[in-house]
Amino acid sequence: MTLDANSLSTNLLVTGMVALLVIVLPLLDGLICRRLGLNLWGGVSTHPQADRLLKIRQAILTAGLVIYMCIFAWLVFFSRSAMDAYVVHVAPLEDLKNAFRTDHGFSDVFSRLFTEGFTAAFANVRLVRPEDIAQFYMNVMVFVPMGYLLPYTFRWFRERVHTRPVGVCFLISFLTENLQLMSQRGLYDLDDMIANTLGGWIGQCLYILLAYVLTHPDWRRQARRDQAWRRRSRKTVLSPMRRKIGANRSILYTADLNAAKDFYADLLGYRILGETMNSMLLTLGWSRIEIIALPPGVQPPPQMLSLSVTGLSDLRQRLLRENLYPGEYEMDPYTGLREFRMTGPDQVLIIVMERGSR
Repeated sequence: MTLDANSLSTNLLVTGMVALLVIVLPLLDGLICRRLGLNLWGGVSTHPQADRLLKIRQAILTAGLVIYMCIFAWLVFFSRSAMDAYVVHVAPLEDLKNAFRTDHGFSDVFSRLFTEGFTAAFANVRLVRPEDIAQFYMNVMVFVPMGYLLPYTFRWFRERVHTRPVGVCFLISFLTENLQLMSQRGLYDLDDMIANTLGGWIGQCLYILLAYVLTHPDWRRQARRDQAWRRRSRKTVLSPMRRKIGANRSILYTADLNAAKDFYADLLGYRILGETMNSMLLTLGWSRIEIIALPPGVQPPPQMLSLSVTGLSDLRQRLLRENLYPGEYEMDPYTGLREFRMTGPDQVLIIVMERGSR
């Protein structure tokens, strides 16, 4: 069976499939995870095999995205035969403009819109090429699942959900159009890139407005906190510069500098940035630790080091293999995220927390 992208039935079928994906996926995912006792937003799960089940969930979502990408590749490449000549169409939105006819041009439509109202402005606008509208619509809809599934599946996209999904959708569309041009399987069309990027942006917005809401039961309280903070922070000192502020260093005191070096540098993997006779500066990712040696006979005061980590369960398994024995998972009372605690040299309390949502 072949599908005609310009037919109403095909457009309705694709729209229905996309709507089914957007609505059913988070509902079904949330229901299954609640039944199994799995926490989707980084909190403590009640199922004893939660880490293994969450990895299975991640594998299923990744497989679904791969299947979608295979279908997409078949539609844009393998279902088409090579053409005899290269075809390039770079006039932006020209097909959409040609799909309509007016008696006095579109400038007259906009002029009447602000003087005579909507009805008078569009009274003489006629749709003459509905297939161009259908083609543009299909190019939008085929990228909605991509913009939706990328943040749903991968944490990297969720961390910058307002920019990364739509940016990658544009890059994939750009790559697709160039591959079609080189292989002569289709034409290089600027309108396709515009429609694809728009579809990715719509999918991204649907994830934020629907999937996130359905899988994060605490979203209302968090939204109210964010709104209140934005109102309060407008006249504060650092808030306008929040995107320019990085992580600062933590300062720890030790009775044995060599023992601290063995633990943080040789065992945990911190890199030594600088070293003096009585201190050293270590770094790993965004974390920096300055360790200062105390005079002989002076015991360090109670100290604490807090870290946030992506992949908390994997880190815990690594620590167990090194016989460091981290504590059991606990829930941070402020964010609801998972954390565990362990003790380092000089009785330093190390709190390791899950970074962001799953």
